[in-house]
Amino acid sequence: MNEIVLISGALFGILGIILGAFGAHLFKKFLPEEKLASFEVGVRYQFYGALTLLVIGFNGNFDMQAYRVAYYCITIGTILFSFSIYGLSFADYWKKNLKFLGPITPLGGLLLIIGWVALLIAFIN
Repeated sequence: MNEIVLISGALFGILGIILGAFGAHLFKKFLPEEKLASFEVGVRYQFYGALTLLVIGFNGNFDMQAYRVAYYCITIGTILFSFSIYGLSFADYWKKNLKFLGPITPLGGLLLIIGWVALLIAFIN
């Protein structure tokens, strides 16, 4: 399981670097400032998820349920949170109604919080 967690963290990190570079150089040419700022929040939280998964992967004892819960919640939470923000950031540019993504962002945030609580429980135990 450690290998899967490390691969997930590395993939989030790679994608975060790519998206961050596009945001800093390409996307700022056509995204309004407030949409670009939102996009950057998604990238930042994706990096938080990547780094957290690397820490869990290197140090986690996946015989403990709390580490497994932390992995799944942080992974799914990062995907829901960051990728819904990416979609919302581009909705106007793509001329698509993606308002359904609005409620998904806080759901992803809730899963991130649950993941961090599970991680705290794992550390305490």
